[in-house]
Amino acid sequence: MFAGMKSRVSPTGRPLRSAAHSASAALLALALAGGLLSSCSSGETAESSTSTTEKSAQTSTSAVGAETQNVSQILRILVSNDDGYAAPGIDAVVRALAALPDTQVVVAAPAENQSGSAGKTSEGELQVSEVTTASGYPATSVQGYPADAVNWALDGGMGELPALVVTGVNAGQNLGSLGNTLSGTIGAARAAAAKNIPALASSTALNDAVDYDLAASYVVKWVQAHRQDLLEGKLTGKELVLQNLNVPVCTAGSLRAQVEVPMSASGEGAIADQDCTSTLQDPADDITAFNNGFVTLSEVTVQAPA
Repeated sequence: MFAGMKSRVSPTGRPLRSAAHSASAALLALALAGGLLSSCSSGETAESSTSTTEKSAQTSTSAVGAETQNVSQILRILVSNDDGYAAPGIDAVVRALAALPDTQVVVAAPAENQSGSAGKTSEGELQVSEVTTASGYPATSVQGYPADAVNWALDGGMGELPALVVTGVNAGQNLGSLGNTLSGTIGAARAAAAKNIPALASSTALNDAVDYDLAASYVVKWVQAHRQDLLEGKLTGKELVLQNLNVPVCTAGSLRAQVEVPMSASGEGAIADQDCTSTLQDPADDITAFNNGFVTLSEVTVQAPA
């Protein structure tokens, strides 16, 4: 605030009766009156300045609040896989997720193909390097297993923790007991869930006609359906989500609906062609559903089966 300045006039203490003195007294009175007016004017200006300053502060606070609110709505996703950072599947899902509004994608993946490595981890310090995916998206290459890449990112490598970890899209379906025990795609997702972060493992069929962009679109649909819950942290703790998504490749017919089914306790039929012309209804498990043209979504346990 600005303070008004007043000049003080000390009286002489002697009564003067001359006309000149009377004139001087009148002038003094006018001067004093002017000073008081000036002081009042200064006070009003100060009050006005204070009001303006307060309004500016309120405006600034509102702007900061709005900015904070916007930042809180950014969905941060870590993407990894077991095929290596240069694989086409991870590139497809990264491009698809990065195209979503208010979404930040960070990529950390094995330097090389580590299919079938399940949840294995390495001892000692991991070697990492800055690379790009097939389409040029920034990524970190980790010399190790898929779970190593996820652990490196979540243990400080990526800075701020993500709200979700997506692994894949893997080249080859991960179904039944075979996928549950051997898949590095699922193993990497389990590494995230072990740190209380929701995770989605995604795969498509091993087929020359594979469409990774199509498979990635199902990952996007999943993220869009769960976005608000992810932002609010509702899919953690007792409600922790760890799921396995598999998208068939149809050489005849077309993809059928997405179904939620349990992972088969068996590995029989886990690697087979898909019949998208099938009319089978109500499949009992992921292998049956997938092989009959359904997109499958299954719950996965945080601990791998023995």
